[in-house]
Amino acid sequence: MKSIENLGNIENRSVILRLDLNVPIKNGKITDSNRIDKVMPTLEFLLKKKAKIIIISHVGRPKGKIVNELSLEPVLIYLKDKLKKKISLVKENIFNLDKKDIFKNTNEKLALIENIRFYPEEESNDENFSQKLASLGEIYVNDAFSCSHRNHASVSKITKYIPSYSGFQINSEVDALNKITSEITKPVTCIIGGSKISSKINIIKNLIPRFNNIIIVGAMANNIFKFQGLNIGNSIYEKGIGNIIQEIFLYAEKNNCKIYFPKDAKTGKKLNDTSVEKDLRDIENDDIILDVGSKTLVEIKKIIDVSSTILWNGPLGYFENQHFSQGSYEVAKYIASKGEKIFSVVGGGDTVAVINSLKINKKFNFVSTAGGAFLEYLEGKDLPGIKALN
Repeated sequence: MKSIENLGNIENRSVILRLDLNVPIKNGKITDSNRIDKVMPTLEFLLKKKAKIIIISHVGRPKGKIVNELSLEPVLIYLKDKLKKKISLVKENIFNLDKKDIFKNTNEKLALIENIRFYPEEESNDENFSQKLASLGEIYVNDAFSCSHRNHASVSKITKYIPSYSGFQINSEVDALNKITSEITKPVTCIIGGSKISSKINIIKNLIPRFNNIIIVGAMANNIFKFQGLNIGNSIYEKGIGNIIQEIFLYAEKNNCKIYFPKDAKTGKKLNDTSVEKDLRDIENDDIILDVGSKTLVEIKKIIDVSSTILWNGPLGYFENQHFSQGSYEVAKYIASKGEKIFSVVGGGDTVAVINSLKINKKFNFVSTAGGAFLEYLEGKDLPGIKALN
């Protein structure tokens, strides 16, 4: 990919900047600005280069229709305050828009196009729409890694019609993921959770030949317990996936990758219950497994001790209830305590929420907010937005 670092003189040139500013908004106020804050270096770099910046982004899923509640107005207000710059919100229909209409004042440097997903042509990756978007600027920059698994007009097809570059955030995401999948410092360990093994089977299979240890936690581990004939009570599990579990273990054995899963658990009778620690053989019919137990935490910490690289995706338990948050919190703090001894990458909304709640996100080498794109990259899939930049 050509990075914006390679751009020469772009003073007064129009740069179309694709960002993911899809932040949670409640009552017209942004409740988590993390995604906006992460792209500030790219915005500040382009402003320093005195470029004219046309920001393209979306909020929510309006499905090609104008939904007033999903306007980028709150994002505009936040950006104005953060950058201390005047920004205009362009609400005019893109098909009727000419590049000279965006910056009517020669002193203007920033414009924000209203929610790009108000147009059905965006998600259908329409050729004419892509060409029209490209005609609004002279240079295109993609700094929306979290949208780059989408084959959308402003993400992939636009690059056919305009010189295209990657932003700082997309570079750092790709660099971090390459370090744990291609340029690995071994031993390397993956801690992976979630509710469905079937949804992450391809990730696990893609990582097994590269990783030394894979620790399966959360509700995913319940499937292994069930496969082994253990009672899991009322715990969440997937039906009919015995063949998938068998496949994982055989493939791991073939590639000298060790698969670990909990030795004990913390249980409750309902989600808002207090926790009771139990051996897996003592689970009762009305128990719900909601966190790992103390023996499991000891084992996970021992594996972390001998690891040089850690990838973590998915909490260890139902951390929303403080009685079942110990597993996730303990592991987060233990990885963070390793400092430069470990290269650590964290991804996935729930996992990021864990480390944010502990205010230790800066103690990890890289924290991804990308969600789907993060997981598809780990699967080994080509992301349309990245492919288009190559």
